[in-house]
Parts: sequence; structure tokens; C-alpha cells
Amino acid sequence: MVVRIALSDAEVDRVFHALADATRRDIVRRTLVGSSSVSDLADAYSMSFAAVQKHVAVLEGAGLVSKEARGRTRIVRAEPGQLARVRDLLDAYGDLWRGRIDRLDTLLDTDKEQ
Repeated sequence: MVVRIALSDAEVDRVFHALADATRRDIVRRTLVGSSSVSDLADAYSMSFAAVQKHVAVLEGAGLVSKEARGRTRIVRAEPGQLARVRDLLDAYGDLWRGRIDRLDTLLDTDKEQ
């Protein structure tokens, strides 16, 4: 079975790199609940505003969040479509491995009977 996905290898690399960091995963969780300004996000962490901006930039580069300018404020919101594509990828890999395990179980059962 070949896993076919709607993401390129480079996109998959960017997504998993972005989600490898706990702060970035938390930013995604927060923005799934509702849009938030970068300033409000920065207030939630014990790091500089610039560090939070960099985290948001990594997430934006992976397509997991987007930023919208409202005057001088930058509003960050999650991109559920990209998250759905990532979920589809993980589901496909799960199906692949469940199928392999089922075939291995069948092979072992057949071998045990002989």
C-alpha cells in the first residue's frame, strides 16, 4: 500500500518541524479556540514578544496558522484545512500499519497451525 497525501514532502517536513515544539503546539491549540493577537499570545508565555513572533512565523510557514493585519495588530488564527490534511496523512499511515499488523497476525496464525 502506498500512502497518497495532499501534502508535498517539503510541506510534511515543515508541518512536523513546526509541531515538534511544545510552544508552537500550544499556539495552534489556542488559535483553534479563537483568533488571538500576537501580543495576547506573547502574554501567555515566559518569553519575549520576538520569540513568540518567530514561533508564529514557523507555524505560518507550515500553513498551520495565518496572520491578518488589523491596523497595527496582527491577528493569528489556526488553519483547519491544513490540520485536516495532516490528520488525513496520519490516518493513512495508521491504516497502512494496521494492515501490516493484521497481515502479520494472519501469517503467524497460519504458521502456528502448520
